[in-house]
Amino acid sequence: MIRTLIVDDDFRVAGVHAGFVSEVPGFAVAGVAHTAAEARARVRELAPDLVLLDVYLPDEPGLSVLPDLKTDTIVLSAATDAASISAAIRAGALNYLIKPFTTRQLSERLTSYARYRGLVTTERPMSQDDVDRAFRALHDQDRAATPKGQSSATARLVSERLRGSPTPLSAAEVARELGMARATAQRYLTALAESGAVEMRLRYGATGRPEHEYDWIG
Repeated sequence: MIRTLIVDDDFRVAGVHAGFVSEVPGFAVAGVAHTAAEARARVRELAPDLVLLDVYLPDEPGLSVLPDLKTDTIVLSAATDAASISAAIRAGALNYLIKPFTTRQLSERLTSYARYRGLVTTERPMSQDDVDRAFRALHDQDRAATPKGQSSATARLVSERLRGSPTPLSAAEVARELGMARATAQRYLTALAESGAVEMRLRYGATGRPEHEYDWIG
């Protein structure tokens, strides 16, 4: 089993990611940390095989922690700026997955990592073909974050609107504020709920049928 440590400042998000990891064959959740200090302590205590690391931590940026972990790491973060991504790669991140993402996307990257790990944990000398095969295995299942038929720009607008709202929003409210059809907003919100980035629940009004509302958690 590939023992995995999840590092995220949000308790709910960490729980969602733990659920994702536990569903991937060959992987087990070794532990969870919510701060940079906890991440360092858990790595020393648990010696995990893999760390899933967020960039935004309350006491110190995750990218500052990354070089100290000295274990394989995949960054899972809402940080989309080129500086953060390039810094993560320079510090040794094996992959970078932007939130929100789907269960399938994380599963594919974990499966690719397992193949890569199997190729590089060998006692025999590696040829250049072996090295090339390992690097291909690491990224051969990477997929775009936006589900088929959806626009990444629209997905980002919907995500940012939910992230910036102090209260949950319905599809009708998102549609009205972003100037799109309610059916379109509903499609993107459903995809976000399936990815685990938002929580969907029922809103009950004084009259009429209840409607779904969406609260950003990831």
